[in-house]
Amino acid sequence: MAHPSLEDLVQKFEAARKAGEHERGCPEQFKLHRELAEECPAFTYNLRYLARLQQVVDQPGRSTEEVLSEVRRLLESAVLGSYRSAPALLELGNFLDTFQHGPPEAMNLYEEGEQQALNTLEDAWLFKIRYWNNEETKESLEKALRLGKLAERLFPEPGTLLWDEMQTTRRYAAQQGLTPPDES
Repeated sequence: MAHPSLEDLVQKFEAARKAGEHERGCPEQFKLHRELAEECPAFTYNLRYLARLQQVVDQPGRSTEEVLSEVRRLLESAVLGSYRSAPALLELGNFLDTFQHGPPEAMNLYEEGEQQALNTLEDAWLFKIRYWNNEETKESLEKALRLGKLAERLFPEPGTLLWDEMQTTRRYAAQQGLTPPDES
């Protein structure tokens, strides 16, 4: 059986969400999300959505233990399938914290999720600063300098690509007369 295309997966996800448009968590919505989870267990956004849905919607005929066990399995699959992405880690940590009364594993997941999020933020700021440096206008360099100052406080470790790009910003800003040459 051929794997569905990404477009098909997104289309099925949207159909499942729309099934709950008038009645969130109706049987049809659960059915569609579960089918999608079975068809593509690596589609982590669906796993996370289904897990969240189950935490807020009563499901007659299912015990609390059964629901919580499925939620945990879905979130653990989302962590694995997302290669330990920040949102998946944080959701699993929150689930464990909320429903298993804060085991130490929850804090470990929060810390790992935080580090993943910081890595993503550092990359985003690197790319924004590089973009503004490439424009080499007074306005873009001023933006890069402001963001660079904030980045230095949050990411104080030199020797990263972000720090290298901030040095480029300082050099360009000095060439444009925005900062004294001794600041570059």
